[in-house]
Amino acid sequence: MATLKLKKPALKTAAAKLDRPPLRGGAQKRPTLAEAQALRAEREARYQEQLQQRYGDKRPASGAPKPAGSQRPRRDERQATPDARRRAPDAPQADPRGQAPSGRNTAFGARPPRPSPAEPGRDARQRPVENTQRTPPGPAPRRDDRRRSAAAPDPCSRAPAQRRERDDVDDFHATQQPGSMRLSKRMSELGIASRREADEWIPKGWVRVDGRVVKELGSRVLPGQHISIEAKARNAQAMKVSVLINKPVGFVSGQAEDGYEPAVVLMTPENQWREDRSGIRFLREHLRGLAPAGRLDIDSVGLLVLTQDGRIAKQLIGEDSEIEKEYLVRVHTLNNEALPDDDLALLNHGLELDGQALRPALVEWVNDDQLRFVLREGKKRQIRRMCEAVGLEVLGLKRVRIGQVMLGDLPAGQWRYLRGDEKFGLGAGADDLAAR
Repeated sequence: MATLKLKKPALKTAAAKLDRPPLRGGAQKRPTLAEAQALRAEREARYQEQLQQRYGDKRPASGAPKPAGSQRPRRDERQATPDARRRAPDAPQADPRGQAPSGRNTAFGARPPRPSPAEPGRDARQRPVENTQRTPPGPAPRRDDRRRSAAAPDPCSRAPAQRRERDDVDDFHATQQPGSMRLSKRMSELGIASRREADEWIPKGWVRVDGRVVKELGSRVLPGQHISIEAKARNAQAMKVSVLINKPVGFVSGQAEDGYEPAVVLMTPENQWREDRSGIRFLREHLRGLAPAGRLDIDSVGLLVLTQDGRIAKQLIGEDSEIEKEYLVRVHTLNNEALPDDDLALLNHGLELDGQALRPALVEWVNDDQLRFVLREGKKRQIRRMCEAVGLEVLGLKRVRIGQVMLGDLPAGQWRYLRGDEKFGLGAGADDLAAR
C-alpha cells in the first residue's frame, strides 16, 4: 500500500518576508515629547478660537458639548482616507441620508448632539416640556387616626380565627389593683417556674390566667387568680436536667477563681457514673445554663447539685428554703479537751454570724472526732465559722444529703443525673428541727 507524503512548504527567505504587506493600520511612528506637546497646544488654541467664534464673550457651561474638531478623532475617523484626515476640522460632513449636517460624524448613524439650553437663538418652546405638576395631597390624617390604623386594623377584615385569638388574650399590664403582683413573681412563688422562665414563656403565649392567654410582660395578677401553663411549657421544663456531682477537694462550685477549675468540668461522658439509672443520654446541650444550687468551698467535698431548672434552684437556695443539708464534719479541739455541753448547745441554737441570729440546727456527735450537722440555711463558710466560735478546728467537711437526695455510693469526681422519681424536700431529722 502506497503512502502519501506531504512536502512541507519551503521556508521564506528574508527578502520574501520583507515583501509581505505591513500589519493592520500600518506602522505608526510614535511622536516625540516635543511633537506631542506642540500638537496639544495647537489643539487647545484651535478649541479656544472656536469657542470665541461661536459664543463670543459668553462662554458655555462646563457641561456643554465641545465644538466639532476640538475632540480627539475616533478610531474609525483615524482610519479614514487621507482626504478625510486633511479636511478642515470645522467643516461639517455631508450626511448621505440627506439630513442636516452636524459637527459629529453622522455617516455611521450617530445621533447629532442635542443643543445646549444656553445656546442663543434656540426657542425654548421647541424642547419637550416635562410635566412637573403633581396632584396636591389630600388632608393629612389626624394623629389618633394614624395610631388607630397602625395599631388596630379593621376587625372585620381579620379572619375569624384571628379575631378569636385576639379576644382570648386578656390585658393585665394596666391594672394596679391593691394586692396585685407581677405574674412572673407569682409563678415563682407557686413553684410553677422561675422568674426567668416565666418571662420567656409569657411573650410566647404559654401562660394563662383564669383561662385567658397573657402575652404582655409585666402583667399583674391577684393572689386568687388561677395560673396555668401550656403543654409546650411543660415539655420545655421536662427537657431541663439536674446533675449530682461528688465534688473532690480543689474544685470550686461556680465560676473558676484563683486558678481553680469549676466542678462542671468534671461533667464528661468518661466521668459519668456507670450505675446511673436515670435513663438520660448525655448531650452537650446539658452543659448550657448549669448553675450550682448550693455551694461547697474548695476544701469541702461531697454532694453538689448543678441544675438547669430554676424551680429546683429556688427550692434549694431561696430565701424561704426549708430544705435540709446534712454534713459530716471532722473536728479537733484547740485545747485537746472534750467539747462542753454548753458549747454543743450553742452549735444547735444561739450563735450569730454577721450580726444575724442563725436558724436552729441539729448538731450531734457521731464519734469522738466527728460531728453531724443538719442545717436549713447556707451562709458562706457557716459550719467552719460556727466551729471556730466554740473553739473547734475543722479538719474535713463532707456533704452527704440535700433534702431526700443522698450522696450514696457516688464515687469522688464522678456525676449522675437526677432521676425523675427523686424529689428534694424535708428529709430525716425534720421532726427534730421542728421540735426546737
